[in-house]
Amino acid sequence: MRLLIVTIAAITLTGLAGCKASQPGKLETKIMTSAKHDVLVGNKKQKNPLPDTAETRADGKEAFSHYCVACHGMDGQNTGVPFADHISPPIPSLASADVQRYTDGQLKWILDNGISPSGMPGSKGILSDDELWSIVAFLRHLPPAGSLGTPDMYNH
Repeated sequence: MRLLIVTIAAITLTGLAGCKASQPGKLETKIMTSAKHDVLVGNKKQKNPLPDTAETRADGKEAFSHYCVACHGMDGQNTGVPFADHISPPIPSLASADVQRYTDGQLKWILDNGISPSGMPGSKGILSDDELWSIVAFLRHLPPAGSLGTPDMYNH
């Protein structure tokens, strides 16, 4: 029933919005956030099989530094990413309440499958399950914004 309501609301808002290119309003944002968290992103109940330890987080930071920093910055908060504010939809801070509200299983699902058409690529088959789960652990314990500096690829 909830899926039906969200779908009808999304279709209605799309029809009302037409092709205008403006920032979504509060209602549109609330509907899409609800749809993502409750319907569209799978694995809601899956638990991270890796222990939440300093070693797991360090492994996650290492994997993150190879595959995620180009868009999310070293700290997961877009620090030093020159185009982060110019992409539509915007690249979210991984420390944001919207991202942190996903369950561990949902974060793993996003890492596996990506989010189309946002530009977030899927990593299934590129990264191992252990690497992906360790990234989830790292995302739960992000350092302060700016504390890790700018990704090397953007230092000229």
